[in-house]
Amino acid sequence: MDIIDLWLLGAALAMDCFTVSIVCGIIMSKPKWGTILRIAFLFGFFQAMMPLIGWWGTHYFKDYIEAIDHWIAFGLLAFLGGKMIWGTFHEDEIEPFNPSDTKKQLELSIATSIDALAVGISFACTGYETFNSLIVPLAIIGITSFAFSIAGNGIGLKFGEKVRKRLKPELLGGLVLIFIGVKVLLSHLMAE
Repeated sequence: MDIIDLWLLGAALAMDCFTVSIVCGIIMSKPKWGTILRIAFLFGFFQAMMPLIGWWGTHYFKDYIEAIDHWIAFGLLAFLGGKMIWGTFHEDEIEPFNPSDTKKQLELSIATSIDALAVGISFACTGYETFNSLIVPLAIIGITSFAFSIAGNGIGLKFGEKVRKRLKPELLGGLVLIFIGVKVLLSHLMAE
């Protein structure tokens, strides 16, 4: 892959981070830079690490990873989205979604990056034979996801008040997560 392809790949992988970051910005309502930077860092870190894990696992677990990665991503995203939707209608029974919660940030980071395992598998199949050959692609993926997450939070913060007046952000966030999970699942199932 040339450098333009790598930046396009990074942008494609960052779209889920971008979307979830918009929702986080809407929910936050005012800038919390520590939270925004932590979300962006975790999204960038996991988006970069999953291809590395996929590349490494290709040598040992290729068939297993390809067979279930989309189901894992779908399950995690559907669970988190369902929990957010449930919380919208049962506010007295469940703690509302808090984008400042590090545990939630880790869950979202892992859930939105699992499909990047397949990118690592493709790296292994397209000539990336050593760890050193992966440094630039992984850095581009991580940097792109970091930047898209910052931008997403900014957009969510800018338009959050208008969205909060019309609907509950947790409901929107839950629907977005489920949509992303279904998209990941369908794209893999249709490719088979």
